[in-house]
Amino acid sequence: MWIDSHCHLDASEFGGTSLTVAEAAAQAGVSAIVVPAVHKSNFDTVIQLGEQRPDCFYALGIHPMYVPTSKEEDLLLLREKVSALMAGADTQKKLVAIGEIGLDYFVPALTQSPLKEKQEYFYTEQLKLARDFDLPVLLHVRRSQDIILKHLRRIKVRGGIAHAFNGSAQQAQTFIDMGFKLGFGGAMTFTRALQIRRLATDLPLSSIVLETDAPDIPPSWLPEGANTPAQLPKIGAVLAELRHLSLAEVAQATTANAMHIMPRMQRG
Repeated sequence: MWIDSHCHLDASEFGGTSLTVAEAAAQAGVSAIVVPAVHKSNFDTVIQLGEQRPDCFYALGIHPMYVPTSKEEDLLLLREKVSALMAGADTQKKLVAIGEIGLDYFVPALTQSPLKEKQEYFYTEQLKLARDFDLPVLLHVRRSQDIILKHLRRIKVRGGIAHAFNGSAQQAQTFIDMGFKLGFGGAMTFTRALQIRRLATDLPLSSIVLETDAPDIPPSWLPEGANTPAQLPKIGAVLAELRHLSLAEVAQATTANAMHIMPRMQRG
């Protein structure tokens, strides 16, 4: 059994077939999918996916790339949604994290004022939300690991996942020491991705979770935009090969890691 710890199942690339895509993943052995929101416009969509399928869980948050089109009142809406869900009935326990949140210093416009300061503000306010509700965070850390970590030292959360991790071994260890898991997916399947593959091989297995980020970050055997959560077992097979472990060992460990870092999945 596998857990896809980060999949944009509601993405327009799936053409309204999200439930079919999720079913295909289940048939492939994926026992759970975590669907992070990116903007207020898809909060209700990811919540609905969690209600429609027992194997779908979700996170609510505002992605740094959607910060330019977001307003401060969207943070208030997010807090209200999270508060209502956390106080809700058992059927509403599909909220497992705050995410996808973080910082993106890859997109040039986001590294310039005023957007640089705005995305940092949105990130820190959402860290406070996660802290207040004792929820883990799903972090977008593209070229921003050190600033992400700086704010995590200041605003203490219960851990989470550094999604699509591509930092240094030292940064990886700092995340681990702060109670975080590191997300590995399609990028790891490319033989030229030397640093990512080195980290996937050398880091403690207890610190790794698997993800597809579907429809993005396709594995080496798929074209751009064609990724699906059903690919997770094959991605897991690459990790098993890199670490000289059995497929069962990798599946068991990464599933346990995901459940540990997002404990509400155990009560969903």
